[in-house]
Amino acid sequence: MIKRIALIAHDNCKKDLLEWAKFNRGTLERHELYATGTTRSVLVEDLGLEVTRFLSGPLGGDQQVGAAIAEGRIDLVIFFWDPLEPHSHDVDVKALLRIAVVYNVPIACNRASADFMLSSPLLDEELRAAVPA
Repeated sequence: MIKRIALIAHDNCKKDLLEWAKFNRGTLERHELYATGTTRSVLVEDLGLEVTRFLSGPLGGDQQVGAAIAEGRIDLVIFFWDPLEPHSHDVDVKALLRIAVVYNVPIACNRASADFMLSSPLLDEELRAAVPA
């Protein structure tokens, strides 16, 4: 079953996400991929993956991903975020994490959780997001 996967990485984590995506390219290319600004550019240029673009995170991309989750257009999120650096858009990051939890959309925030998510047999199952009452 094709999943709609959002890929996001803070600047200090883009290299890690790229290495992870390279390792998982065969799996990723079977799904619909979405990414914020520079993360998308890196994935397209370095791996040749087909990726739909959202704005850069600080320019509203994190908010766009959150809106896509609320509209049922994203099934899971891989977000390599940097917990050791302050970001101008920290409130947007928190809002994105919150909306993923509210709608029961799986979100992986590091390589280990992303590996578990992508290798899970549930990846081939239908995922029903929770819709708040």
